[in-house]
Amino acid sequence: MSADHETILAEISEMLRVVLPAIEPDDEITMDTSFRDDLEMESIDVISLAGRLQARYGDSVNFAQYVASLDMDSLRALRVGELVEHITSALDGAPAAPVRVAGQ
Repeated sequence: MSADHETILAEISEMLRVVLPAIEPDDEITMDTSFRDDLEMESIDVISLAGRLQARYGDSVNFAQYVASLDMDSLRALRVGELVEHITSALDGAPAAPVRVAGQ
């Protein structure tokens, strides 16, 4: 797993612990962790996670749009690693932020 994947996985794990307070501190969240079966996420949790992802990564990572593009079987089987891959790809393809010059 690349450093970017590790960093993004750590950030998502932290977000999930806020969104899902039932996750125990010593419960490990890995690339293979399932949103539905392992984390038992509900729709409201997905919305909360989507907001946190947008706040952290900006508009280039649109989790709601990503989830909407999945068929029901893929959605049921969605794993944290797939979200990590989606974020990595979205960030790699995102245009650079504009440079702001002080006083302008």
